[in-house]
Amino acid sequence: MLVGVPREIKDNENRVAMVPGGVAALVGRGHGVLVEKTAGLGSGFSDAAYAAAGAELIDGPDDVFGRADMIVKVKEPLPGEYARIREGQIVFTYFHFAASEELTRGMMETGSISVAYETIEDEAGSLPLLTPMSEVAGRMAVQVGAYYLQKPEGGRGVLLGGVPGVAASEVVIIGGGVVGTQAAWMAAGLGARVIILDVDLARLRYLADVMPANVTTLYSNPESIHGACRRADLLVGAVLIEGAKAPVLVPRSYLKDMKDGSVIVDVAVDQGGCVETTKPTTHSDPTYVVDGVLHYCVANMPGAVPRTSTYALTNATIPYAIRLADSGVDIGIVEDPGFARGVNVMRGRVTHPGVAQAFDLECASLAKLLGAG
Repeated sequence: MLVGVPREIKDNENRVAMVPGGVAALVGRGHGVLVEKTAGLGSGFSDAAYAAAGAELIDGPDDVFGRADMIVKVKEPLPGEYARIREGQIVFTYFHFAASEELTRGMMETGSISVAYETIEDEAGSLPLLTPMSEVAGRMAVQVGAYYLQKPEGGRGVLLGGVPGVAASEVVIIGGGVVGTQAAWMAAGLGARVIILDVDLARLRYLADVMPANVTTLYSNPESIHGACRRADLLVGAVLIEGAKAPVLVPRSYLKDMKDGSVIVDVAVDQGGCVETTKPTTHSDPTYVVDGVLHYCVANMPGAVPRTSTYALTNATIPYAIRLADSGVDIGIVEDPGFARGVNVMRGRVTHPGVAQAFDLECASLAKLLGAG
């Protein structure tokens, strides 16, 4: 199979979908790899390193998309890339379809096969390709939240951990999954008073056992969320429903009861956000204010730390890319039901129930489409 690695074009997206070691692994199995020139520079990988690994360096995206059987990316294709994607081509990347009807319909129109990192499951039912970036985003949420709480950045001018004689700040985290857990460890380590809310009592019991004393767990419901919002200096949205649009758990009416200059970091923005006032922002223009509350809703947060993120991401994705290259979709997917959950759109049809529900579309049978193919 011929695998293409284009340069990412999303705002300040410096990650790359494949490190030179991944190229070498594919080439060693008899596959060809096309890498767009400068694709790896943002993550610290030179064109020479890719060439030494066996990649063919390509001047621009048209030839990468035009020649490759499978495109491996980091972020979803942008509208300018839709026309480059052809029928039957595999596109393997983060899609987060439920947050964008435009993207969903755009990929349907291409007739390609959209395999989404974020919905692939392993045997334990976890999300192995989403986890590494959730870990990065969870940790970053507290870093950026602490930064924007500074008065010159528009925040209320508080230090997360306080100092002797001055109370620590309060960090509220909605969601006790990977993002929420990583955010809690970071905030607790800085000395903040942390509240984690979740609806999974077993998860809350686990977190209560492993977290330090400055972390409190609360069962999530409208009343407890509203009360926590009143207390929050920093609110982190860390809600995930696999493949589906995130539920809105913080309506705008709650913002009027929050402290002026408090900060919301909604990591769930990729799936539409769990705060009603969330809208996607970029690293170039990351924040906005609603009702006195500063919002940071960058949809590709890990792109700000590309060296760490690229290694963490590709450690997880490259084995799956190799499986797709070796077997193709028909064999590689059918033999692994967890891998099959990664196919969100195929040959013009939506095949993931969460995406179909988000836009009231029919959810087609993947097995029937594979059989028809």
